[in-house]
Amino acid sequence: MGFFDLFRQPDINQGVEEYRAVPQAILLDVRTPEEYGGGHVPGSMNLPLQQIEKITAIAEKKETPLFVYCQSGARSRQAVSLLQRMGYENVNNIGGMSAYRGKVE
Repeated sequence: MGFFDLFRQPDINQGVEEYRAVPQAILLDVRTPEEYGGGHVPGSMNLPLQQIEKITAIAEKKETPLFVYCQSGARSRQAVSLLQRMGYENVNNIGGMSAYRGKVE
């Protein structure tokens, strides 16, 4: 990883493709229920950042692959950090809905 990779924003479109290619992966939307209800990536589960500790109800195993997004990428970055501190080993921040170009539910 080069220096400029630190400033590169995750690409949610690429992240969703990666999520679809990983068996047993979970796509996590950490926005509010209102934001989620306004449109989300098909197949994603809503777990607001403020309730991230409830992840154990969704992903019991710490090795479960988690792909996390929000609106801009800021909350998903926070969520990834918290999940890693909770012992989750395979957590990916895929960015924000604002850049998503796929189908929305």
